[in-house]
Order: sequence, then C-alpha cells, then structure tokens
Amino acid sequence: MAAIDSDAHVVESEETFSFIDPDLARYRPWVITPKAVGSLPLDNEGKSAQREYWVIDGRVHPKEQNIGHNTSKESREMASIAARLQHMDELEIDIQVLYPTVFLRPMTDDPTVEYAICKAYNRWLASIWEAAPDRFRWVAMPPLRSMDKVEEEMRFARDHGGVGVFLRGIEFEKQLDNSYFFPMYALGEELSMPMCFHSGVGSFSHLGIYPQGGLGRGKLTIVSAFHQLLMAKVPARFPKLRWAFIEVSSQWIPYALNDLELRFKRRGERMSNTILADNNFYVTCYVTDDLDYVLPAAGEGQLVVGTDYGHHDTATEIEALRLMRDNGKVPSHVADKILDDNARALYDL
Repeated sequence: MAAIDSDAHVVESEETFSFIDPDLARYRPWVITPKAVGSLPLDNEGKSAQREYWVIDGRVHPKEQNIGHNTSKESREMASIAARLQHMDELEIDIQVLYPTVFLRPMTDDPTVEYAICKAYNRWLASIWEAAPDRFRWVAMPPLRSMDKVEEEMRFARDHGGVGVFLRGIEFEKQLDNSYFFPMYALGEELSMPMCFHSGVGSFSHLGIYPQGGLGRGKLTIVSAFHQLLMAKVPARFPKLRWAFIEVSSQWIPYALNDLELRFKRRGERMSNTILADNNFYVTCYVTDDLDYVLPAAGEGQLVVGTDYGHHDTATEIEALRLMRDNGKVPSHVADKILDDNARALYDL
C-alpha cells in the first residue's frame, strides 16, 4: 500500500516565473522587500512586516504568509528536489500531489496577465514532475478569463504529470455552477482530470469582505460550491468527471447533506444515500476530524488526506499520513482506502 499526500504545496519563488514566455515578460511577477511598508499588509502580530512581497499586475501581495516552520526553504520552494524527496521519505510519503500557494488568492483581473502567470506556473510544475515523475503529480492553474487558453493549459498539464485543475470556491464573481465553466468541465471529463476546489478565494470583492482571511473567505466558499453543484445537478451533465474539495476538513459533510436532503424534499425529490459516490465527489479529511461521524455520510470510498506541506494553518499536519495509518481512529482497511485507493481513483494515478 502506498501513502499518497493528496494536498501538498509548493511555495513559489522568482524561479517559478522565470518560465514566463519572453513575449509576456513584462507581466512577470517580481519580489520586493520594502524598508518601510507604510500601508502594506501587517504581519500576524499587527506590526509592519519586514518581509518579502509579490508585485503582480501592480498589486502587492504578502509572499511569506502562512509558511510552515517544519519544512526547509529549499524543499518547499523546490530549489532542491533531492531535499524534498528526502523529507518525503522521512515522512513515509510515496507521492505528493502539488498545489500552489500564491494562487490561493486572486492575483489579477487582466486576462493577459492571468494567462502569462498561469502558463509560467504550469511550466514550472512540469519541470518539477520531470525531475521525479514517480513521486510528484500536480494540479494545473487554468487561465479562467481566457477559456480558449484553458484547453491549451489542461492538455499541456495532462501530458506533463498534471492530474487535476485548481479552482477556488468563487472565481471572479462567478459561482462554479455557472455555465461559463462547462467547457472546462467537459474537457476535464475527456482528459480524466478532476476539478479540485481548494481552500482559497478567486474574487477580489470577496477578498475585500474578509481581509484577514479565515473561515468565511477561504473555506466556507468550498462548502457552498459543493452544495450548489449538487443543487444545480451540474455533475449529472458530466457523469465521468471527478470533483475534489480540498483543505476544508470533512466534518461539514453531514451538515451539508442534511440541508440538501431537506431542499430536495421541498422539490419533491429523493436524495441518494450515496450521493458523494454517485457524483464522483471526494473530500480531504483532517486527522482531527471525527471520522466515526463523517464516514457514514461520506462513504469509505470518498475521503482522501493531505499534509498541507509547506504551510502553517488549521489544515497543516505534516505527519497526517503516518497518523492516519497509526492512530487507530479508523479501521486499517479504511485507512488504506484514504491513503491509497481513494487518492488513486481521484487523481487517476
């Protein structure tokens, strides 16, 4: 049995955007370390932060926010693939599925800038995969404001180790049941690439409502996407497509399903007892979740687990895979499914 980390992260560096197309070089993100931050964001203690910031399309974003202290800089930034692999071996992780960090928040409203930075990021991840194709997989960044470019990036990713498409709970003021996204869903079905809704936000207006982050900004939007997709019966349009809800715990599943059942009854419909499996839905759980409570609602085949490698927040548990196997909270056959079988099914490994 393998141990598959279904949610690990890379932390982008200037090397990431060295992959930008030469004809788009003027859109390349760059890093500053201001001496006097003035109105720039404060650190977690509310003090002016002497740290690095990204400058992307004229906006300033904190670069070193939410970075874990239990990983080395060279490992989390992929400056040393050997260091990352050595740490994975120490943690008894066979495969990591890599998610971004900088894209957990919106970066730009400009379709050209978005395309430039998404394409560069995808080429960087492809280079990481090529260095260790048996150990790394990754989810692609789609330039959603240029749907004609999304196909290009998804096909490139599928040919270079990509196993999913990165999305947030809201994307530039659109909910994910919007028909605008249907061509991408159809292509995901064709390429066997799941839609991976990760904690974060893709809307500047939503970001402004929750400037300090937290539950409302980054996590509840994913629960809402889960609920809305089922209410609108979007998965039924794409019956072979898989959907993942990443880094938001799993304890909300019984609540969401109870609410859905009540709403279906009001429409004169019956909700299946296996609605997650029926719709190819997968959810990452935390080792702190009450899985005795969650599993009857979710089903044994629909949960996966991740470490949130490289970060430091409520989702982070670098020993998650080992704990899932050894803490005795679930029967060994269920742990095997969460660590291996379910992740393979989700990401088509």
